[in-house]
Amino acid sequence: MEIKFKEWGEMIIPWLITHGIRIVIIIIAAFLLNQLLSRIITKTVRVAIVKHETGSPEGETRRENTLIRIFNGALRIALLTIALLMVLQETGLEIAPILAGAGIVGLALGFGGQYLIRDIITGLFIILENQYRIGDVINVDGTGGSVEDISLRMTTLRDISGTVHHIPHGEIKRVSNLSKGFARVNLDIGISYNSNLEKVIRVVNDTGIELAGDPAYKEFIISPPRFLRVNEFADSAIIIKILGDTIPLKQWEITGELRKRLKIAFDKEGIEIPFPQRVIHQPKS
Repeated sequence: MEIKFKEWGEMIIPWLITHGIRIVIIIIAAFLLNQLLSRIITKTVRVAIVKHETGSPEGETRRENTLIRIFNGALRIALLTIALLMVLQETGLEIAPILAGAGIVGLALGFGGQYLIRDIITGLFIILENQYRIGDVINVDGTGGSVEDISLRMTTLRDISGTVHHIPHGEIKRVSNLSKGFARVNLDIGISYNSNLEKVIRVVNDTGIELAGDPAYKEFIISPPRFLRVNEFADSAIIIKILGDTIPLKQWEITGELRKRLKIAFDKEGIEIPFPQRVIHQPKS
């Protein structure tokens, strides 16, 4: 037994002194190189990204973070692959057949991976063109939600009910960004036909100005919600349109608060918000 341990020691110790130390050096070097290149990528992206005049600082930061995350992910995969091949070579395995086999597998996958290539190319343009970023609220072909993750292959959305949607980039035909630059309160309200329209306009504008001056909401409002026009003569009401600008992602909160305040103001001023009515005439027998 002592002879076997001695033989094992004579075999393992020289291997550890040579190949073992090299493997440790490769792992440490890969880790340090990843840290160094990650910092270089971060600083380069921060400097290279051109700021849009209409973009908010928060939006630009989200765009930069998205690009940094994707580039760092690609860097880690590349370094991990190279380090793994070098470690395998140090263990005595021939990596040439592995590389040849990987080339054949890659060629085979290339014929069947057309959709994957399309997803990656489309994703690259989405990121470079700054169509949307992590944290934005978007609508993709009828599916809306907050962007939780962007990779080169797919975008992950979470809708208001909490459902997560994974959308391959190659399947995206049209995307609507609801949180880029600024957002808008776009509200249609029906008033009674016998309402004094000038009075309604005054109440709407005063309510919007009051909301914009509220300390709890003023930092979210770019321009106060105001009466825009008479939008429609409907069956039971005159439909008026109210517009105002907010910072991104706050349009729903501001619109909800505006509805509440308008209802209170209309009740106070005696302005009726009608509901559909139907008059039935019964013939006399």
